[in-house]
Amino acid sequence: MSAEPRVETQSNALMSSLQPINAGASLRDQAYAMLKQAIADADIYQSHDLVRLDERVLSEALGVSRTPIREAMTLLEQEGFLHTVPRRGIYIQRKTKREIVEMIQMWGALESMAARLATQHATDEEMAVLRHMFDDFRDSTLAEHIAEYSDANIAFHQAIVELSKSRIILDTIKNLFVHVRAIRKLTISQSDRASRSIVDHLRIIEALERRDTELAEQLVRQHSLDLADYVDAHCDFLD
Repeated sequence: MSAEPRVETQSNALMSSLQPINAGASLRDQAYAMLKQAIADADIYQSHDLVRLDERVLSEALGVSRTPIREAMTLLEQEGFLHTVPRRGIYIQRKTKREIVEMIQMWGALESMAARLATQHATDEEMAVLRHMFDDFRDSTLAEHIAEYSDANIAFHQAIVELSKSRIILDTIKNLFVHVRAIRKLTISQSDRASRSIVDHLRIIEALERRDTELAEQLVRQHSLDLADYVDAHCDFLD
């Protein structure tokens, strides 16, 4: 029988990203936005430790009472980012490997349609931004700047979705983002995936710039499916 995962009351990454809330807009909405972003930044698959959120600590960090914190956490639980364990507390929700693979596959379907729409709706100036995202990265120095490349990689995939100019896709994909982003950050340094992803990205950019709708859609879909296959084959620690 395997040992239960260790519980970490609050991750340092999560807490360091929280700042006191301004008194202007809805306190609940601000707490919700800040907590959701903090969860996205927390690298929740970096370790097996379960991260438990403490209302008192969050209240002090955000400078508000526990009520808006509790309301924000209820919304996040409804969206699948948190889960409550009776008599133990509220934890950040980690997905199983099977769920992660399916989420990446869904992301691939949505992002590939976004790429298709981008070839039809994005301007040349908007397309040009994609190519410059990787100006600072070369194979010879990539390993030394893997964290920066990881951020550029995630921004690249977000940008393709935004270039679709489809509000429906943007709204649908945002709740996949927390988990898919965490897995992209975790796996980008493994098995020379960073170098291979640069090649994929450049091919995608070229297809988008040529307005080659079918090829852009195909390349973006395959890029995500390759990640799903890698996770399925190599990320047993997720279960």
